[in-house]
Amino acid sequence: MVPAASHTQPHGHAHDHAHSHGHDHTHAHVHDAAVPHPAQAAHWSILRMTMASRLAAALAVCAVLWGIVWLAMR
Repeated sequence: MVPAASHTQPHGHAHDHAHSHGHDHTHAHVHDAAVPHPAQAAHWSILRMTMASRLAAALAVCAVLWGIVWLAMR
């Protein structure tokens, strides 16, 4: 396996983004565990939901799961 080339990013840690070197393999996104990747904006988060929305979502999940159990028991 050919080692991936490291690139120094402005935020001070090395990254390897998926790319090909003309071989039949790619390199994954890699960085040092001591310097975690900066947080990225989430498009959706359960933490941003209101309590009523969380309760409704939990009840909907329960209803779906009980529906699966009911269908399996038939």
